[in-house]
Amino acid sequence: MIFLKKIKYLFLIVITITLFSCSPKKNYFTDKDVFRYNEHANIATLDPAFARKQAEIWPMNHLYNGLVQLDENLNVLPAIAKKWKFSDNGKTIDFILRKDVFFHKDKAFGKDSTRTVKATDFTYSFKRLLDPKVASPGKWVLNNVKSFEAINDTVFRIKLKEAFPPFLGLLTMKYCSVVPKEAVEFYGNKFRSHPVGTGPFYLKLWVENTKLVLRKNKLYFEKENGKQLPYIEAISITFLPDKQSEFLQFIQGKLDLLSGIDASFKDEILTETGNLQPKYRQKITLQKAPYLNTEYLGFFMEVNPNYPTANLKIRKALNYGFDRVKMIKYLRNGIGTPAVNGFIPKGLPSFNNIKGYTYKPKKAKQLIQNYILETGDTHPKITITTDAQYLDLCEYIQQEMSNLGLEVKIDVLPPSMLRQGKSKGELPVFRASWIADYPDAENYLSLYYSKFFTPNGSNYTHFKNPDFDRLYEKAIATTDNKKRYKIYQKMDSIIIDKAPIVPLYYDEVTRFSQKNIQNLKINAINLLDLKKVRKKRSEL
Repeated sequence: MIFLKKIKYLFLIVITITLFSCSPKKNYFTDKDVFRYNEHANIATLDPAFARKQAEIWPMNHLYNGLVQLDENLNVLPAIAKKWKFSDNGKTIDFILRKDVFFHKDKAFGKDSTRTVKATDFTYSFKRLLDPKVASPGKWVLNNVKSFEAINDTVFRIKLKEAFPPFLGLLTMKYCSVVPKEAVEFYGNKFRSHPVGTGPFYLKLWVENTKLVLRKNKLYFEKENGKQLPYIEAISITFLPDKQSEFLQFIQGKLDLLSGIDASFKDEILTETGNLQPKYRQKITLQKAPYLNTEYLGFFMEVNPNYPTANLKIRKALNYGFDRVKMIKYLRNGIGTPAVNGFIPKGLPSFNNIKGYTYKPKKAKQLIQNYILETGDTHPKITITTDAQYLDLCEYIQQEMSNLGLEVKIDVLPPSMLRQGKSKGELPVFRASWIADYPDAENYLSLYYSKFFTPNGSNYTHFKNPDFDRLYEKAIATTDNKKRYKIYQKMDSIIIDKAPIVPLYYDEVTRFSQKNIQNLKINAINLLDLKKVRKKRSEL
């Protein structure tokens, strides 16, 4: 075993020398030109048809492009499509493609060759996404698509079954990346480890579970102020599964980025208010931004009528009965925003500080007493089901509610069993979270549309309200953003009033980077974009 470890170590040294010590006469660069980060999760594929997990989406974002892309404010911007136009009341979209986009050089095109991207490449890529033999988990992105076709080399047309304003946001997902037929057919099942895209970087090396290296694509089409992107020469990704080792590597300056922070280290690096501890302020940059993730407790609305949470008074009492501000400060070190504004999280354009639930213990206690008088249930009891990661939050709520007259039991399940239980309607009260797939509030509000009851959708609570359903159907037919956002806010008000959930907090993206890293942008979907990042040499 020791011998094998030595061989592996020597192999990595050889790799590093080979990759980062090129001839000084041609293409010379050093580790100072490489952006380094660690990924604890295993990367199973680099095929965009399977871009489901963040660990895989990050490198794929550097390998591939689609028709459109998001900026750091979640605005949809041109990518391979330089512009687009709607017709037929928003049901037909013509995308006009750039003529200067090349696939990465690859032997699939012939020796060290490439070619430009054409509209037929998107036809092929979308058909592949829908192919049952491929079995892509992302084929749902095209559920509302009636047809698509290449009108000519530079015009790609998509026809929708119904107008759906968030559709452009869906197209920014990596599932919709363009891939060349030649490479997919050349590599077959091995395309997962031989990706060929159009992105700012191409794959140089992948030793699975050990190291992934991407190199600068010198044919990349995007520029900034006349200068070709990207600026850095390479991206180096390691796969240390131990978060303590990752943290130490970052503190020692061996990694340029640390995304998020494990609970066991949060007190070491952050104060109670979520700021950097004084000893790190001159060494590290902390970035925080809203993250499109709402953490909440859900109530199964078709629970036994005699169960306490079937009563609106108990559901509202839970919403009023604990201090979200205190919870975030002491249990999350200030990472996150108390969810006092409904279900739509901060970071979305339709968020407008709508009034939700704040800490009102007297009102909560009175609601519980009114419930007891109304039902004769003199000792109401409920069970909250959670996984171990959120046990501290649930215990905090348990303690607060016990002081108000509601007994709370906590049942801890493995994450897989928790997901299964809430999908089957077996849990009266469950801890859950919803991370946006695309940047539109419809993604959140669809959880309460009655036609999406599980297992036919994501309505885990089985909430049903005719006014809500009517507004939902009106919203997805409204192409004017301002008008649609107002409808979303009315829908969120219904959720607040009927209380099928207890919003806990809106999550935040936290990133720690070395001081020499410049122009690292942060966004509400925690997408890593390195094409405009620079490393300042003077501080290395």
